Amino acid sequence: MKKQSCIFIISIFTALMFASCVKSGPNPVLTVEGGQIQGVETEIAGIMVYKGIPFAAPPVGDLRWREPQPVISWDGIKICDTFGAAAPQKLTDSGSFYDKEFYAQSPHVKNEDCLYLNVWTPATGKTDAKLPVAMWIHGGAYRNGFGHEHEFDGVYWAQKGVILVTINYRLGVLGFLAHPELTAENPNGVSGNYGILDQIAALKWIKANISQFGGDPNQITVFGQSAGAGSVQTLVASPLTTGLIQGAIIQSGGGIGSRPAVTLADAEQTGAAIARFYGCVSIEEMRNVAAEEFGDFENRTADFVKAENRIANTSPVVDGYLLNESFSDAAINGNLPNIPYIIGGTVGDMRGNSKPVADFGLVMEEQGKKAYAYQFARPLPGDDAGAFHSSELWFIFNTLNRSWRPFTEGDKALSAYMVDCWTNFAKYGNPNGTIGETWQPYTKENTQFMLFNTDESANTSAMGQPLAPTAR
Repeated sequence: MKKQSCIFIISIFTALMFASCVKSGPNPVLTVEGGQIQGVETEIAGIMVYKGIPFAAPPVGDLRWREPQPVISWDGIKICDTFGAAAPQKLTDSGSFYDKEFYAQSPHVKNEDCLYLNVWTPATGKTDAKLPVAMWIHGGAYRNGFGHEHEFDGVYWAQKGVILVTINYRLGVLGFLAHPELTAENPNGVSGNYGILDQIAALKWIKANISQFGGDPNQITVFGQSAGAGSVQTLVASPLTTGLIQGAIIQSGGGIGSRPAVTLADAEQTGAAIARFYGCVSIEEMRNVAAEEFGDFENRTADFVKAENRIANTSPVVDGYLLNESFSDAAINGNLPNIPYIIGGTVGDMRGNSKPVADFGLVMEEQGKKAYAYQFARPLPGDDAGAFHSSELWFIFNTLNRSWRPFTEGDKALSAYMVDCWTNFAKYGNPNGTIGETWQPYTKENTQFMLFNTDESANTSAMGQPLAPTAR
């Protein structure tokens, strides 16, 4: 009996040791909202990626056009090795410029069940690591895009000691439909803005769970480009995000006066017109329309405009709940959080007019806040498109090797420099990091943008140089 007892005790000890190794090894089992997960190792040893983590319940059926609901729990360990579905959308016409540039190279599945996020981390399971976190919001006119497009990747950010999170959110009609019936059924008396509410749900998920990945829930930067930049503007202007955001980067989203406010009343009228366009007289009927029909709405907007004589707007609205005022008004009225900002765009975006961005910098200075302004001026090699809208994305994520373009060694150096600036900002609230002040906030005394370019390009001699704004 004593020998058998000894063997039994040893077996238990061995099993416990094995379980301990599973939980504390290089790929530990993490417990997050909903259940347990494991990631997969990237091409860089020690960097883990978690693909397709649900951060809210699927917004389908009766949950269509409602605020995101808590995650539905799962049994067992979810192996996060597959990206979640993109929201239903058109993307682009085959062979179009952006299809060639980004989307054709980005494998994706489209589904209304789309509320998933992805995490890249060098410190998984190390709850005391407290690394800074950055949440990326993709662009696409609030109608296209997803968090795992080919140009997005978090490996290089993780190597720099910043945890990167990319997210999906509802788009187009499914993400931004306002309608009188939806307003009436909502406890807050509002409708629309579901895509932004998804982003806030993702922020709250990060706040509650990111320590499992080695992240600091009190050091979250949000950044985005185009509609993603507009989303960042909406988030920082919203009273629903108080205390969630410690830094914001606005890429090609404009500045003061760039985005006119859309009222709930106007959005409701557009939403009622959209319902008529689909032959529906009630929201109940709209909830029975296939999600793919709404994803295809962009292909049919010309027909909508002709039939309804109004613009098919699907974007954030000032509703008195998510937003009490526009981003511009919130900035001017001193209602943006006292956090650091980076704001700018490509030369192609600004087209000789950087005044909205410059004005934002001056308003922030007056309120004792810092805004670092920039222009991305590198004309991309391979064609004559120049420094076009979205051209900086390959550089921000250091994914030049994924592009068809013949990028140079100068481009690689520029990309490394820009990622340093962005990750320094996530770490310190200052793109310079802890050394020097090469890039200074925009002020009355410093009316210069940081210029990002390469030695190969004309009219520049370095990858980061002060640039006087092209218009004031």
